[in-house]
Amino acid sequence: MDSFCRNIPKAELHLHIEGTLEPELMFELSRRNDIPLRFKTVDEVRAAYEFTGLQSFLDIYYEGAKVLVHEPDFYDLATAYFGRAAADGVRRVEMFFDPQTHMERGVSCETVVHGLFRACEDAQAKHGISAGLILCFLRHLSGEAAMQTLKEALPFKEKLLGVGLDSAEKGHPPTKFTEVFARARAEGLHAVAHAGEEGPPAYIRDALDLLKIERVDHGVRCLEDPALVARLKEGRIPLTVCPLSNVKLRVFDALEGHNLRALMDAGLLVSIHSDDPAYFGGYIGENFYATQKALDLSREEVRRLARNSFEACFLPDAQKRELRAEVDSFGS
Repeated sequence: MDSFCRNIPKAELHLHIEGTLEPELMFELSRRNDIPLRFKTVDEVRAAYEFTGLQSFLDIYYEGAKVLVHEPDFYDLATAYFGRAAADGVRRVEMFFDPQTHMERGVSCETVVHGLFRACEDAQAKHGISAGLILCFLRHLSGEAAMQTLKEALPFKEKLLGVGLDSAEKGHPPTKFTEVFARARAEGLHAVAHAGEEGPPAYIRDALDLLKIERVDHGVRCLEDPALVARLKEGRIPLTVCPLSNVKLRVFDALEGHNLRALMDAGLLVSIHSDDPAYFGGYIGENFYATQKALDLSREEVRRLARNSFEACFLPDAQKRELRAEVDSFGS
């Protein structure tokens, strides 16, 4: 079952590329760019990964991201991730990145996009993984700042798949970002957003109604609102769930108490992803296997989760059908 979970073809749709920065690469880039870290060793970094909630994680996340400065840094970061993804059966990646995290340090949006996009091109050639970039706005910053970020990214629009919304959820409702999402959609970009992780089900509803998102990132609190569950089911609106992340950030006390099975039983289009795997203890293969073990999922249930990931991705229907057929035939 371990091999089945890790190797079944799957799409990774909830992955923050900055959250794949392993301590070893963090120190390598620190030396390369002459940027000191407050941590002295790899073990010291890993020891800091005991989070009390989303904000305590973000504090370390932003600390690590400061070593990313030049285009080759972003290329190396993404290339390292794609190697791990290929080993986990990933065939499609729709990767989040946070330009504002870097732009406030004087790193241009162009530098970030070009480095990541070049890695995506190489992943297709080397691993057969197709990939797209989703520019995320930091929700603890203003809607005006998000709009300025979008304007700076539009010259590279052909390299972007969509826009998203991440960072601290509590106290930062989707209403702040109605205007920038409208502009992004008008430019032909897909729209997704984090909602219903630490924030209430109302944030999911607002993201659907105001931001017109096509996919909900996390969304685990939707079960508190039966009418919302019915809407998500009827519309086949995907939920990209990150089980190990949810436990690490105390959304659930233990993986055995995760509501993934309840989401599946409710008929929702739910799939499994890794979020920020360098910080949360597992890439997508480990998320699949640990969740299968904790919730005693059957092979058919694991297959359904993998199939759902391709249904939820932003590929043409013909390609999605081919990938779902690979899932159906895998291990049979």
